[in-house]
Amino acid sequence: MHEFTMAVLVKNKYGVLNRVTSMFRRRRFNIRSLSVSETETDEFSRITVTSFGDDTEKRQLADQLSKLEDVCVVRELTAKDSVGFELLLIKIRNDPENRPAVRDTADSYGAETVDYTRDSVILKLTGSTRRISAFIDLMRDFSILEICRTGVASLERGNTTIRQVKI
Repeated sequence: MHEFTMAVLVKNKYGVLNRVTSMFRRRRFNIRSLSVSETETDEFSRITVTSFGDDTEKRQLADQLSKLEDVCVVRELTAKDSVGFELLLIKIRNDPENRPAVRDTADSYGAETVDYTRDSVILKLTGSTRRISAFIDLMRDFSILEICRTGVASLERGNTTIRQVKI
C-alpha cells in the first residue's frame, strides 16, 4: 500500500462532497487529507484527496468515482507531474525558557509568526506533507497546544489542466 493523491473535478452542487467521500468509505479507503474549493469558475469545485491503497484498489476507486453523476474528471496526481502544498497552523505554549529554541526551529523551516501573546505563539508554515510532518515532530519537544492542517492543494505541472485545456 502506498499514499496517493487524487484530484476530482465535480459540479458545484449540494451533496456532491458527501457522495464522493462516501465512495471512499464504501471502498474502505481512509482519507488522510481532504481539501475542497471552487475553481476558476463557480460552476465547478475541485476535491483533492490523499489516501492509501494499492494500484488495483486505487484504479477501482477512480472508476467508481467517474461513474458518479456530478463527477466530471478524476485524476491521480503524482509528485513527478504535480505541485502540491499544505498549510499548517500550530499553536505553541510561549514559555520564556523555550522561546529561543522555538524561534530557531521556526526560522530554520521558514515558518511565520502569525499571532503572539504572552501565553502562546501561532506559527504558519506551507510546504509538502513530509516537510510539515517533520516540522511538527520537531515542535513536539515543546508544548503544542493545537494543530490545524489544511490538507494538500495540488495542481498538475505544465500546460495541462484537470479539464485537459491547453494554455
